Amino acid sequence: MDYVETEGDTIDQAIENALKALRVERDRVTIDILEEGSKGFLGIGGKKARIRASLRKTVLLEDEEDVEEQRSPSQREGVSEEKQAALGEKGRQVLTEILRLMGMEASVEIKKGETPEEVVLDVQGSYGGLLIGRRGQTLQALQYLVTRIAGKEEKNAGARLIVDTEGYYERHRKNLEDTALRLGESAKRERRTITLDNLSARDRRIIHVTLEDDPWLTTKSQGQGPYRRLLIIPQGDRKKKEEEKSGSGSTVPKPEK
Repeated sequence: MDYVETEGDTIDQAIENALKALRVERDRVTIDILEEGSKGFLGIGGKKARIRASLRKTVLLEDEEDVEEQRSPSQREGVSEEKQAALGEKGRQVLTEILRLMGMEASVEIKKGETPEEVVLDVQGSYGGLLIGRRGQTLQALQYLVTRIAGKEEKNAGARLIVDTEGYYERHRKNLEDTALRLGESAKRERRTITLDNLSARDRRIIHVTLEDDPWLTTKSQGQGPYRRLLIIPQGDRKKKEEEKSGSGSTVPKPEK
């Protein structure tokens, strides 16, 4: 569900009830006060406070990206350079206008992404910290808006717009790749499944791609929306088993203990 309406003796209590119902933190929702509530006279005729809590757009975006997160680059449809260029230019125009409306004087440069389908919109200016936000949430919100507007108009299936500034996206990707490799080794060494929560769909996709060539590991996601989590599962020589099923006799050396 995208929102809930809850009641409480106070606004704060109504918000707390909503967060419990949605199972998210306060910074993941937008609150609309429907009734402020009142105590009444001598406890008679009082009204409950009532609010509507809606999941922020960055949370809803994760639901849309869940379908794509486990597809490797080889499984994604190719995008022509002409379509990428058209989407990048439209995205640049949209993002520049959004920044102008926000009162930020900044330029937007189009760059190639790490994968063939990515088009990076790199914001050049002195507002890096403000644009990145807590855990990159402001960048993700901007990316959602730009993708909605530019992507809809250009209709470029397969291409993805990435909004970045001050190299944040690349640093974040590198940290995730390092974390994925480290946790993958721990999963194999300790023979146990490792669970990761509170990741965006984009972050989960990076971990899937980082570990997809390791024949001793499998990654998969469970749950929906804000409750979705990623599992790193040690499954023995997965590649060898797949080759045996397909009739191949090749083997993969076992990792050192």
